[in-house]
Amino acid sequence: MPQRTEAAPQAPLADFSEGFEDITLLPGLGWASQNNSSPLGSTGWFQGNDTVFPAQAGSTTSYLGANYNNTSGTGTISNWMMTPAVTLSAGDTFRFWTSTAAGSIWPDRLELRMSLNGASTNVGATATSVGDFTTVLAEVNPTLAAGGYPEVWTEYVVTLTAAQVPAPTLGRFAFRYFVTDGGPSGANSNYIGIDTVSYTAAAPTAVTLSTLDAQANTTLLPLAALALLVTGAALVLRRRIA
Repeated sequence: MPQRTEAAPQAPLADFSEGFEDITLLPGLGWASQNNSSPLGSTGWFQGNDTVFPAQAGSTTSYLGANYNNTSGTGTISNWMMTPAVTLSAGDTFRFWTSTAAGSIWPDRLELRMSLNGASTNVGATATSVGDFTTVLAEVNPTLAAGGYPEVWTEYVVTLTAAQVPAPTLGRFAFRYFVTDGGPSGANSNYIGIDTVSYTAAAPTAVTLSTLDAQANTTLLPLAALALLVTGAALVLRRRIA
């Protein structure tokens, strides 16, 4: 059965940031995780291991880690970590940093996905399902190329567009550690870290009367038309290494 941690019910956030100093606190902050890897392995998401590499910021272990043991034997890794629910709008920005171990010869892949279905944590129940998280916002090493995953902390920035979010909508972002032919006996998957995640809502733009007042005979618009417009942790090293 997939391993799952539920998010605590809470009101949607405007902005948020997370440095992963203690990942046991994440469910209480509205985060949720589910490991749909097949077959299921011995690890899920874990506190970063500074013997592999230290965190991007904060204390040396303050990052989110996952590795090849998310599945067992040769399998498909599909391990999800979902952010708190937020009101999503065009122009909003999502940032995160990620890295793999230096010199890794076993390719890794990470997806950033989005759901517009409220506070849903539905990612399906299989290694290939995505549930409500149908929109791919970013992919790190999408083709599972050797050496294609950054081996130093690298920042990724995504700005939501009106095509992705036509109107303000409650939803979630999700990280998906997704590796086929992975696991201890597979040709792919080693170890990844995620750190310094932040979400920033777009700033509103105000409409002013300056141009209207400059016209001597202009009829003032109704008050409603002058409203603001809103734009929008032992088993971390590969068995070939250990």
